Amino acid sequence: MLSTAALLAVGLQATPAAAKPAAPHPSPLRAGGLEARLSPAQHQALIESARQKTAATARTLGLGAKEKLVVKDVVKDNDGTLHTRYERTYAGLPVLGGDLVVHTPPASLAAGTVSTTYNNKHRIKVASTTAAFAKSAAETKALKAAKALDAKKPTTDSARKVIWAGTGTPKLAWETVVGGFQDDGTPSQLHVITDATTGKELYRYQAIRTGTGNTRYSGQVTLTTTQSGSTYTLNDGTRGGHKTYNLNHGTSGTGTLFSQSSDTWGDGTNSNAATAGADAHYGAQETWDFYKNTFGRSGIKNDGVAAYSRVHYSSGYVNAFWDDGCFCMTYGDGSGNNDPLTSLDVAGHEMSHGVTSNTAGLEYTGESGGLNEATSDIMGTGVEFYANNSTDVGDYLIGEKININGDGTPLRYMDKPSKDGGSA
Repeated sequence: MLSTAALLAVGLQATPAAAKPAAPHPSPLRAGGLEARLSPAQHQALIESARQKTAATARTLGLGAKEKLVVKDVVKDNDGTLHTRYERTYAGLPVLGGDLVVHTPPASLAAGTVSTTYNNKHRIKVASTTAAFAKSAAETKALKAAKALDAKKPTTDSARKVIWAGTGTPKLAWETVVGGFQDDGTPSQLHVITDATTGKELYRYQAIRTGTGNTRYSGQVTLTTTQSGSTYTLNDGTRGGHKTYNLNHGTSGTGTLFSQSSDTWGDGTNSNAATAGADAHYGAQETWDFYKNTFGRSGIKNDGVAAYSRVHYSSGYVNAFWDDGCFCMTYGDGSGNNDPLTSLDVAGHEMSHGVTSNTAGLEYTGESGGLNEATSDIMGTGVEFYANNSTDVGDYLIGEKININGDGTPLRYMDKPSKDGGSA
């Protein structure tokens, strides 16, 4: 689309003598369609109000007697229009792919029409909620799927009965979550959906979101920390209580909260463990401020509560990831533990996965996974420009300083994605 627009612009400029001033826009900008900035308390009040009306809303939408709505989020426009996102249950079972958004105009627009955006099926119905294919058999099948992906130490973390409505006719199914580690050492939360009648695998996706950013260096920056007596910690009480921990090459738990007697963190080198901690802490605060000051969003869930960060994950781990389970960001130290992936755009990228998860809920596979990853690239770049850091200047390249390809090229190009040889 960008290339096409550029070509059209060149064509229009070919005859400048015939150019005329642009005509006035037929109507003023409708700023009312922009998202309203709500406090956490106002946002929560809208959610509670929607929860009290779920039964009435379900009836209005013509849902079946066994279907119920569960409020996930509410967004309000400046003109009062509400966009309420719901998940669905059927006979008490979660419906995967049954989410929908109801758009309600304000009372001042009484003639306005309530509209609904469905993910897939308007109405859910299955013949029976009794499984013919056993839960244990579904778990075994999911473990085999993980092993086929070269997973390390795969374990069945959970399994539940669901209604699969993501594609095709709704079906009774088992959703099995396989833990352990992926082939590159990243924690695994592989979701495998198995038909509870035939035993056929219907769908699978990886819930751990991974991505890569720029160099860890952001130069000398100001960090918000907490002092208790003669001890300072990487605890940002002004941004929802964000904390930064040192995993010291472990792969589980929170590790140790960065703590020291001086409020100067790191020295810009890998030999000082606090250097990566400082970069991660800085990235988190800039990401918080970017969402707060640009969109009025208070934290990833818009509830005023911060996630936390973990650095020095594993050994030689060339990645970083967001995990909904711990509601946290985790950074590896790069190849040979020489390039921690703790920079501005990686922080913004990964925490934007958290925002996406808590809003649209785009599963990390196929087209929805592509939208998920692209959104994180866009927002991570937004964080980089917002920070206006002279050491890590904003640009439209992803991973250009980390040299992950070994030849000085960036991981991705936002000006022309196909230039990396792999992106569509």
